[in-house]
Amino acid sequence: MELAYIPSPSSGVLYLGPVPLRGYAFCIIIGVFVAVWLGNKRWVARGGRAGTVADIAVWAVPFGLLGGRLYHVITDYQLYFSEGRDWVDAFKIWEGGLGIWGAIAFGALGAWIGCRRRGVPLPAYADAVAPGIAFAQAIGRWGNWFNQELYGRSTDVPWALEITSSGDGRVPGTYHPTFLYESLWCIGVALLVIWADRRFKLGHGRAFALYVAAYCAGRFWIEYMRVDEAHHILGLRLNNWTSILVFLLAVLYIVVSARKRPGREEVVEHAAAEAEAGEKDAPSVEEDASGAEGDSDSSESSDSDDSSGSEGAKDGAGAAKKS
Repeated sequence: MELAYIPSPSSGVLYLGPVPLRGYAFCIIIGVFVAVWLGNKRWVARGGRAGTVADIAVWAVPFGLLGGRLYHVITDYQLYFSEGRDWVDAFKIWEGGLGIWGAIAFGALGAWIGCRRRGVPLPAYADAVAPGIAFAQAIGRWGNWFNQELYGRSTDVPWALEITSSGDGRVPGTYHPTFLYESLWCIGVALLVIWADRRFKLGHGRAFALYVAAYCAGRFWIEYMRVDEAHHILGLRLNNWTSILVFLLAVLYIVVSARKRPGREEVVEHAAAEAEAGEKDAPSVEEDASGAEGDSDSSESSDSDDSSGSEGAKDGAGAAKKS
């Protein structure tokens, strides 16, 4: 007898009048806002200008969505281009299907373009937004819950996920909620990066690399639990191999970067540093007032000196006349 389980929503779409509000898209949008908000706070704390993170996100987010969708469609092409499938579905991003690997790769490309336009270093920007990206992933994973997708093996644990849909090869039952596991793992990754960044003053992209490595470690075992259709290489799912490769690259970057460029960037945005220096050099209102009072006093003393001098001249001229 099933005593407890996580129910799935009967529909992934809510309607506000004629306007459909899709749960998957809603989770992604909320995640983006959280990432930008937290990234902006961390960027300002590092000495950057408020608004820079959002300006660069205008480039990074669309690139990330495009890359995530491309990765998903390419690695799961059979879902869209095999017999009986409609290739038009490849464009229906609201129905789910974003590969984090493509999203991060293309998102980094978009961020690089935005950083070049603003004149800020990409590694410093990546360090600032890393925890926010992890939180965004934690929120975005709930979109899979709305779509009843990407669950794990069958189970009867109290926190099992109930699948009620029978579409696209699903079999109704209770399964491991891998979306929940990954969501909780991403929250842990975000907190780890925040703590490590404060403790060790990570810079030059190492906070971002730590996020990548920690995420890959969790993604490996979570991916191993999933039962949705995927390509396998030597008995492991493709995303398992991707997790291993990216994890090793991230750890290698941390080690090499720490040796070549220890410490943290002192200046992350020259425009903000120049503005701060200008404010320090500019005289305060009190200094201006005291300076003006000093000028007034000196002019008054010179006026009095001039008047006493002229009176002395008049007295001298009168004495000359009398003599």
